[in-house]
Amino acid sequence: MGIGNEELGMEIRIADDFDLKKIVDSGQCFRPKEIESGVFRFIVGEKILHLRERGDQTFEADCSSETWESVWKNYFDLDTNYANIRRDIESFAAGKPYEKILIDATNFGKGIRILKQEPFEMLISFIISQRKNIPSIRSSVEKICARFGQQVGEVNLFPRLEEFTENLTGLGLAYRKDYIRDALKKISGGEINLTALKNFSDEELVESLKKIRGVGDKVANCVALFAYHRVDRAPVDVWIKRAIDEDFNGENIFDAFGKNAGILQQYIFYHKRNKR
Repeated sequence: MGIGNEELGMEIRIADDFDLKKIVDSGQCFRPKEIESGVFRFIVGEKILHLRERGDQTFEADCSSETWESVWKNYFDLDTNYANIRRDIESFAAGKPYEKILIDATNFGKGIRILKQEPFEMLISFIISQRKNIPSIRSSVEKICARFGQQVGEVNLFPRLEEFTENLTGLGLAYRKDYIRDALKKISGGEINLTALKNFSDEELVESLKKIRGVGDKVANCVALFAYHRVDRAPVDVWIKRAIDEDFNGENIFDAFGKNAGILQQYIFYHKRNKR
């Protein structure tokens, strides 16, 4: 899709932390991408959005104001003030041995927001994510969309449950094929109801997801955070484990921070992976 310097349409003003490139590169999502210089594409269900930053907290979007309010405002979590959360992190860090690294990570990640993504897509995506780097995850997710997903223009949507088949070879999944098959079986059979999980406590949600073969603490907490917006959950992957060991003297500071620990986790993950 050629955007070039054409006007995208509606002007949006966002008076809070909001950095499109950092959001796309933050490790929480695998389909959003920069399709041309400064133009970012996001997909939710059958909705496709292109956004371009114009400066001074102003953005251009190719959607109606009604769709922005009903879909995208929620998707980008725009009712939450992330600048206030960064100030809470500064207060939490004050006087601690790791104050500087925490402030550096938070400033480095300024502009990241926790997207409110679709549970089924997040479950499959994070099952794929195990022992894979982000480019490899994106490649497998795109292959799944190309094989099973409905095509809308030049974009293949993430497939619905009923669009998957048993043919999962050639998608770069390796042993994860069996995990995905188990997830599809448990969801289609009603053992896991992704919609009902919205009403579960954090602990019940995570434990329910772990009934799926191959879903452990890390994957379950990623799904809880990025699909169900349980922002108190802080998944511990290899990068966060390194941060705990190397930067925080073995202390899990996320437990101590508590509320919004998942947002703090994203700042530290993004800083650790990119500064590496």
